[in-house]
Amino acid sequence: MTPTDLRRQTLSRPLYAWAKSVLPEMSATEAEAIEAGDVWWDAELFTGAPDWDALLDVPPATLTAEEQAFLDGPVETLCGMLDDWKINWEDMDLSDEVWAFIKRGKFLGMIIPKAYGGLEFSPYAHSEVVRKISSRSVTAAVTVMVPNSLGPGELLMKFGTEAQRERWLPRLANGQDIPAFGLTSPEAGSDAASMTDEGVVCEGEYQGRKVLGMRLSWRKRYITLGPIATVLGLAFKLRDPDGLLGGEEDLGITVALIPTDTPGVEIGRRHIPAMQAFLNGPNEGHDVFLPLDAILGGPERIGQGWMMLNAALAAGRGISLPSLSAAGAALAARTTGAYARVRQQFRIPIGEFEGVQERLARIAANAYLLDAARRLTCSGLALGHHPSVISAIMKHGATERMRTAANDAMDVHAGKAVIDGPNNYLGGFYRSVPVGITVEGANILTRSLIVFGQGAIRAHPFILKEMGALADEDVNRGLATFDAVFWTHVVHSLRTARRAFVSAWSDGAFGAAPASSPARRHYRRMGRYAAAFALASDMALLTMGGSLKRQEMLSARFGDILSELYLMSAALKRWEDEGQQAADRPLLDYVMADGFLTIERRLKEILDNFPNRPAAWLLRVLTLPFGVIRSGPRDTTVRACARLIMEPSPTRDRLTENVYIGDEAVGRLETAFGLVVDTQPLHDAMKRARIRDRDDALAKGVLTAADVERLKAADDAVAAVVAVDDFAPDELARVRPAPEGEFTSEAASFITDRSVINGFEDGPKTPH
Repeated sequence: MTPTDLRRQTLSRPLYAWAKSVLPEMSATEAEAIEAGDVWWDAELFTGAPDWDALLDVPPATLTAEEQAFLDGPVETLCGMLDDWKINWEDMDLSDEVWAFIKRGKFLGMIIPKAYGGLEFSPYAHSEVVRKISSRSVTAAVTVMVPNSLGPGELLMKFGTEAQRERWLPRLANGQDIPAFGLTSPEAGSDAASMTDEGVVCEGEYQGRKVLGMRLSWRKRYITLGPIATVLGLAFKLRDPDGLLGGEEDLGITVALIPTDTPGVEIGRRHIPAMQAFLNGPNEGHDVFLPLDAILGGPERIGQGWMMLNAALAAGRGISLPSLSAAGAALAARTTGAYARVRQQFRIPIGEFEGVQERLARIAANAYLLDAARRLTCSGLALGHHPSVISAIMKHGATERMRTAANDAMDVHAGKAVIDGPNNYLGGFYRSVPVGITVEGANILTRSLIVFGQGAIRAHPFILKEMGALADEDVNRGLATFDAVFWTHVVHSLRTARRAFVSAWSDGAFGAAPASSPARRHYRRMGRYAAAFALASDMALLTMGGSLKRQEMLSARFGDILSELYLMSAALKRWEDEGQQAADRPLLDYVMADGFLTIERRLKEILDNFPNRPAAWLLRVLTLPFGVIRSGPRDTTVRACARLIMEPSPTRDRLTENVYIGDEAVGRLETAFGLVVDTQPLHDAMKRARIRDRDDALAKGVLTAADVERLKAADDAVAAVVAVDDFAPDELARVRPAPEGEFTSEAASFITDRSVINGFEDGPKTPH
């Protein structure tokens, strides 16, 4: 007997039997979610020894000349056509002119190949378009981004038959058809497996002929573009009670393409999501009959709906919502930095107060981090990856930081951002935050169940292989595979433990780092925490096994560490790609210091609550021997970051690139900001002369007449920016009550122009 055979029989066999007995049963939906997509940099982080050269070798996200021209041309034009106040508070919709421009410009077909009439843009171009529009109007951005993310278009390209692509993609690309995707139902939100929407295989009549098909009934809600959709991508459970397909009765979650003019389809009235006017609403189907070739991908794709949805979530979670979030943070940085510079209290800019600087610095750092992560994720997608774990990290991390940036911006602006009106450039962004937090996987469950729950299986170098061996019906083959993988895993874990111990006690002093990078200290500490994360993950999986997925608070903390490691990797990558800009270094230092503090806190919380106490004590010695030693960004770093968005500079421009300025509220703020900065030397001259009165300064020759006019122009510009909107009572009443209950022509006009056109009435809608 060879040593391998001896080990397999004496050690591996009992371990194999034990592991097989404690392996939790995995539901079909869980298995499909884990199998969907692939892994990328998240897998490197799970090794505990990330290859920094591999990260830096990833090609930076760039635009082609055609994509840049689209951004500079049609996207800029579209932004100029939008009036967010009018859209959200008066019309409750985009104007007909805007809708026509969106369709004509193929904004709804950015991801569709040119062969089918689309623009065939890269993930980064798609992201840049959404980001810029988002900085102008969330409603317009959502309208554009949904058909290009989770929807029939992407699903058709991935899974549709050629006949389905030929029929639908050209019409989706040019806006002849408006798509919507129906997943969420009243009974099932995050738990899609509990949906009650059902299809039954049966024979029926379709377009004058008898065919084998399915009869569908459903209730869906929260469906973006639903009120004007002409084609629904519908998720439902398909059954075959009469065995017409010759297999099992329950066939699983399936997706079909359903024209909304099909008999039995009912488009409901509109939802209003957080006072954002993008079209969203419920729909229902009652005894809707369609042939089996309406199933996305044809009958051979029956039961593959959940896999399809998870595979397609990379765009929504990895591109659309992070792009919107990055736009919000960049808009907050651009406007809040400028406002803190022009707004004075106690005769000094409010940005000089250190309490305000704390908020400004966090806004700036979040803007830097979000755009870094957005770019890195787009690079991964462009390489052909579909990293489901990273997409979940991006969805959760980006929208949560957007929420922080929105709150910080509101706090600094104070009353300016509280009073609504056309001059409030933050109100719509602030109100839209809960939409991003909630859609495409609620953040609470994304954090507590998905990021680490899927990552620990999908991105771990050995766990998925071990689970495959344990599930193998051929016991001998499974044992052989388990034996080979398990002992490789053991050796890997011992090496990780040694690495974690050395780096924890030396604070990463001997870790790997790119030799040419001035940020070597950050790379080494990242390596320290990656090793600690990998070791703690292995210990948790070893001691808790399948019960770990029920330890949601522990899982969430592990997920937070993985998320921070990915986001900080993106920040380092951005700093290197942009040429190691010394002026941007405070932003990188802030991001890294804040991330290290978060990681240590989460690691301590894991160790404090680890069920197996001896394992926790051992982990503490190996990973966190001195407790939480990080203290977050230093005050000097905070001041430097705040200053970067309070003064004109290339850093400020890089941080807020492609934020739409225009000539309205944000444009007026930019004008005032420029005038205040330009006239600062005049204020300094008066201060040195100890003169406050401008006339006195003019009389004494400290200022010229032209100088006084420049100061007055700056004052007038600041006054216009600080001013807030007010309304007369009749402006606030959309419909004034008619005397003696009469139904006036004015009221009739309102109902016709607002309710019917915008879809508040019952019944089917006429698409734009």
